[in-house]
Amino acid sequence: MRKRAASGVRAVWTHLASRDRDELRLLLGALTLVAIILGLLALVGNVLEGDTQQFDERLLKSLRKADAPAEPLGPRWLKLAAYDITALGGPTVLGLTVAGVIGYLLLHGLYRNALFVLAASAGGWIINDTLKLLFARPRPSVVPHLREVASLSFPSGHALTSAVVFLTLGTLLMRVATTRLAKWYCIAVAMTATALVGTSRVYLGVHYPSDVVAGWMIGLSWALICWMVERSIERRYGLKKERAQAS
Repeated sequence: MRKRAASGVRAVWTHLASRDRDELRLLLGALTLVAIILGLLALVGNVLEGDTQQFDERLLKSLRKADAPAEPLGPRWLKLAAYDITALGGPTVLGLTVAGVIGYLLLHGLYRNALFVLAASAGGWIINDTLKLLFARPRPSVVPHLREVASLSFPSGHALTSAVVFLTLGTLLMRVATTRLAKWYCIAVAMTATALVGTSRVYLGVHYPSDVVAGWMIGLSWALICWMVERSIERRYGLKKERAQAS
C-alpha cells in the first residue's frame, strides 16, 4: 500500500516537474481560485442566514469607546490616518491611478497590458455594483459612521476594488522586477495596501467585517481570473511566435 502511494506521489511530482513554470503558476492560480470561491460561498451563506451578524456588531462596538460610541479607539492621529487610508480605495483615487497607468502603458505601446488593467479594473467596479444591488444589505447602524456613505453594504466596494486594482498593478510591477525579492516586495505592498483599506472601513464603522472579507475574496478572485486569462493569452501568443520563427 505504501509503495503504491509513494509511486503515485512520484508520478504526480514527475508530471508536474515536466511542465513549464508558467503552466505551474496557472495551475496554482486555478487551485487558489477554487479555494477562495468555496470559502466565499460559505461566507455568503452565513451572511444570508444572519449567522455573522452578532460577530459583526460585536467587533464594530469593540472598536469604539464605551462611554462615547461616536469616538473610535486609539489616538486622534489614528482616526485621521484611517481617513487617508480609506481614500486610497475610493473611486476617485483608484480611477485616477488606473487612468494614469493605462495612459503610460499606451504611450509605450504596451496595448495588451493596458487592456488587462482596463478589463480588470472596470470588471471589478461592475461586479461590485451588481452584487451590492443583488444582496441589498443595509449599512451598519450599531455604531455612528465616521465617514459619509450612500451605497449599500455587501460587499465592501473599497475592499473589492482596491484588491483588484492594487493586485493587478502589483502583478505588472512583478514582471519588470529583476530579483525574486523585488517581485515578492511588489505583491506584498499590493496586499498590504488592500488590507489597510479594508480594515479602515471597519474602523470607521461604515462596513461590517463580513462585508470587507467578502470584498477581499471577490476582488482577489476577479484579479486572479484576469491574471490567468492574460497569462494564458500571452503564453499562447508566445508559443505561436516561437513556432513561426522556427518554421
